[in-house]
Amino acid sequence: MSRTYKATGINLKTQALGESDKIVTILTREFGLIRAVAPGSRKHNSSLGGRSGMFVVNELLIAKGRSLDKITQAQTLKTYPGLAKDLGKLAASQYLAEIVLCEALSEQPQEELYDLFNEHLHRLEAVSSANSFGVLAHLAHAVFHLLALAGLTPQVQICCLSQRSLKPDFTDPNWQVGFSIPAGGTVSLEARERLRKEGEREIRAQRQRSRGAGEQGEINNQYPMPNAPSAMLNAPFPMTPVVSTEETSATHWLPNAQTIVMHRQEIPVISSRLGAMELALLQHLSQPEIMQIDGARDRNWLSVEQILRQYAQYQLGRPIRSATLIDSYFAANHDATV
Repeated sequence: MSRTYKATGINLKTQALGESDKIVTILTREFGLIRAVAPGSRKHNSSLGGRSGMFVVNELLIAKGRSLDKITQAQTLKTYPGLAKDLGKLAASQYLAEIVLCEALSEQPQEELYDLFNEHLHRLEAVSSANSFGVLAHLAHAVFHLLALAGLTPQVQICCLSQRSLKPDFTDPNWQVGFSIPAGGTVSLEARERLRKEGEREIRAQRQRSRGAGEQGEINNQYPMPNAPSAMLNAPFPMTPVVSTEETSATHWLPNAQTIVMHRQEIPVISSRLGAMELALLQHLSQPEIMQIDGARDRNWLSVEQILRQYAQYQLGRPIRSATLIDSYFAANHDATV
């Protein structure tokens, strides 16, 4: 078996190794995520110096190693110089690279992820530097598409509770819809309120039935259930089973109670509330291109990015560290425009 192999990949992460080397984490089309040493790349005159930089696409010849592979040749195919010239674009690119690092697999082709990531880097680079919040819109668009490729798309077209379609109401300035990260997307506030009231009615009904259960206690004690635990049969007071009202169907044995079987849908926690414009922007992110929506403001894109960030961090199980750079950059730009 050959000790060398060829791959085409884009650099996602670098770290120093020794006095003059780097370890480069690369997303390749053919083999997915690989880590390889770029020997001597930190030397001033190294041929691998520029080729081991962030977001450089290379055609690589790599030698297999015991613990780490080694880059022996690299031919640059594409770079994104416009990203490094703009702090907002660079921060957004690093943000996306963190998501790609979480999603990418090793030792198997990752062509779709490779192409999608490069496409969105190209779009970010093309955004006008005068339009700082255009970077935010393209970042949100890219995050949504990366989540979709991983099968983690948030539900934004229908309510997660009622499964009914949601349409933003621009005629009502106070119209809102909830977004629940644990539930996986948008939640109609009206449907959630109905569910809450139904739960309260069930609890009241359960309490009323429990109060009347004492009258049946002696009968239940005289004629025990065949599957009742021995502790219940030998108890000094009557006991009967109560089925939990949670979605699990565990049976609990309580004194002087009747059997109650209830299946109640869990009320989702609302992580944030969206206005009509934020929902409209979220719903359009599934499109191949960013669609211009009349009336969209910078604060709307800020809200959308924050929602997607929290959702992505929840799904990936780790924080997106580059997001702090995004916060600092856009806070400074907002202050400069006020």
